[in-house]
Amino acid sequence: MKWFLIILNISKTHLLSRIKQTAIAALGVTFGIGAFIILMSFMTGLNDLLDGLILNRTPHVHIYNEITPNLNQPATLYQKLADNMNVIHSIKPKQTQAKIHNALPIMNYLNNDKKVKGAIPQVKTQVFYTAGAIEINGVVTGINPMDESRLFNFNNYIIDGTPQALKNNLNGILLGVGAAKKMSLKIGDRVQLATPKGDLIPLKIVGFFQSGLGEIDNIQSYVNIKTAQRILGENSNYITDINVKLFDIENSVAMSKAISRQFNLTAIDINTANAQFETGTDIRNLISYAVSITLLVVAGFGIYNILNMMIYEKMNDIAILKATGFSGFDVKMIFISQALIIGFVGGILGLIIGFGMSKLIDSLPFETQALPTIKTFPVNFDYMYYVVGIFFAMISTFFAGYLPARKAQNIDPVEIIRGQ
Repeated sequence: MKWFLIILNISKTHLLSRIKQTAIAALGVTFGIGAFIILMSFMTGLNDLLDGLILNRTPHVHIYNEITPNLNQPATLYQKLADNMNVIHSIKPKQTQAKIHNALPIMNYLNNDKKVKGAIPQVKTQVFYTAGAIEINGVVTGINPMDESRLFNFNNYIIDGTPQALKNNLNGILLGVGAAKKMSLKIGDRVQLATPKGDLIPLKIVGFFQSGLGEIDNIQSYVNIKTAQRILGENSNYITDINVKLFDIENSVAMSKAISRQFNLTAIDINTANAQFETGTDIRNLISYAVSITLLVVAGFGIYNILNMMIYEKMNDIAILKATGFSGFDVKMIFISQALIIGFVGGILGLIIGFGMSKLIDSLPFETQALPTIKTFPVNFDYMYYVVGIFFAMISTFFAGYLPARKAQNIDPVEIIRGQ
């Protein structure tokens, strides 16, 4: 312990004797770590925002009955052609309904699974919105509003109205803001839906929602699931989609495969459905880390140069230390400790500056019509970025000081004294 305190005391004396050089080296680390914290906090916050626009409303497993061509063609059933290669063009889809057969027992089975947080139904259909002479192509989705809000944050996308209002009104509709603007509609107005069968269904607007994706907001609307079944002229067993939310998203791939095999349905996991968003997030994070590490490396070179020059200036001091009994290892530890002190002080200041700037960015107003629920710039205050930041600071400064320290270790005090 006493040896350690002596090493630190000598290191402190050297650093304070060249306070300007020490401050410049520490500031290099400070700005490097500060930039790392700011960049990672803002970029990951932005990634979470962009991914959340899709992933928050995307089920972990989406189950539906996909319309596919009939693979059992007459040519494949004809025994005399069994050994031949049969080429069939323009295969038509097999005759089947879009609804999921035995949807209610399947949902009951899934909701009893310990891995499943919730499995809820949807009914989707194509419609035309008509208001006066205007007709707009659209998609109506029948939902249980309270379950959608509980599992998939549906309420976060409602900019006017409430999920409860939709639940209590079987003749109500939540209309996308894009479609509402095109038809100049407001809450309380009525819009008529032209169904695939040609029927006209008048519905009262009880609210508007905005997902942040214009292509969706221009066509999408939501009604009570019973209303959607009534629009299609179907009974309460008619369900076209089942959305599953899991406790652990990592189980989505395995569960989607199991559901496909067990129920002979199409089940798409969230990773497959949103692979492009995952790729974009990974690339943005990679760029952020690359830029931040580059800043730290540049700061490390600055520390290396300063310590290297300090060794030349401290040749006499090194000779005296060795002449008074300090070993080469002791001298090396003196200069390594100087580098680590610079890294620690600069790193702590960098964390403080990074946190302060992140808080400032987080308080700046950021309002856009595409994202009505966002009021300030998105910032992620994950503590791991601060842990990684100080770790990088210590590692980079250690290597920056190691080479000069080895040079100091090998200095021969006799040669220095003789040169004097």
